Amino acid sequence: MDEALPVATVRNEVTVPLRFPDGYATTARVFSFRGLVDGREHLAFGLGDWAAAVDRQAIGAPPLVRPHSECLTGDVFGSQRCDCGPQLREAVERITEAGGFLLYLRQEGRGIGLYAKIDAYALQDAGLDTYEANLALGRGADERDYTVAAQMLAALGVSRVALFSNNPDKAAQLDRLGVTVADQVTTAVHLSPANAGYLAAKVSRADHALDLPLVRD
Repeated sequence: MDEALPVATVRNEVTVPLRFPDGYATTARVFSFRGLVDGREHLAFGLGDWAAAVDRQAIGAPPLVRPHSECLTGDVFGSQRCDCGPQLREAVERITEAGGFLLYLRQEGRGIGLYAKIDAYALQDAGLDTYEANLALGRGADERDYTVAAQMLAALGVSRVALFSNNPDKAAQLDRLGVTVADQVTTAVHLSPANAGYLAAKVSRADHALDLPLVRD
């Protein structure tokens, strides 16, 4: 049964030109919201012909949507310890081509916060994987709650999506919250020597849809 979803509304919207370090550029319609259950300042980026994608969702291809959790180290500073920055860059281009939304969610460190994520990094340097490190801090392996993502989509008139994510928990939560996931589109594998262990943990511990040759049964 779908969970009752508190109503959120669009607070404001503005057009913002985007440019990435590799030169890729596009334009986004950026939405802020009121009434989000956690009170944080999450944003939705409408990319490509997002309005047409919303209009055709019931009878054609739905909007391509990525709920992207904030990662200051990866998104802004290019940290190689994760794949967040490359996933963000890929998502913006893919969604621009298809029409849809990038939901930028302020859920640093899988929901534990920036300082706790740095503490988790120290534990990873001592040999724990990314999920074990969160647990060793007394936190959940993944504390993210996608209620705000469902609220944002509802405020934008979106009830059916193609989900751009490798994470089955995102699809399960959105479905439970009343968002129909018509398709789940996987991202590319952004593998580097620095993040190989991190990606392997995503596959082995959270069933992420990543085809990693280094992962063994």
